[in-house]
Amino acid sequence: MSSSRRSFLGARFRRAGQEFRPPRALPAGAFEERCNRCGECAKACPARIIARGSGGFPKIDFTHGACSFCGDCVRACAAGALRRTDGGAPWRLEARIGDACLALRGVECRICGECCDAGAIRFRPCRGAVAQPRLDADLCSGCGACLAPCPAGAIGMTNGPENDE
Repeated sequence: MSSSRRSFLGARFRRAGQEFRPPRALPAGAFEERCNRCGECAKACPARIIARGSGGFPKIDFTHGACSFCGDCVRACAAGALRRTDGGAPWRLEARIGDACLALRGVECRICGECCDAGAIRFRPCRGAVAQPRLDADLCSGCGACLAPCPAGAIGMTNGPENDE
């Protein structure tokens, strides 16, 4: 394998864009009022996916791993900016597969599907072509397990349709 191919396949791509708050964060505005930017949620996160974002507020960085929704960040938040609720999703994040997807470009790759424990990403066989990814938004928890392993940086996270906060 050539050096340039090795660099490409081993690269960690920067994913610029919107910052996402930790699971169970209060709605925008209320979160910023309550959060004292102490960093305790980041220290408590066993996956180490909570990082300091803009303004010092915590954000999720899926390039380090996936969220298991363990609730340790909520328990560590003495200010109450993160709160446990009865039932319901911890957030409305969903994965999105972009145009840079290798399978969409005709290169066999199923890494995202292999990393998705929820089975939200499956591959449909295509006659005469590589299998194509299909993301089932109803199954996607927004955990981010598919994001970091994607060699093309084709997967991003977005707010689901019901989250306009």
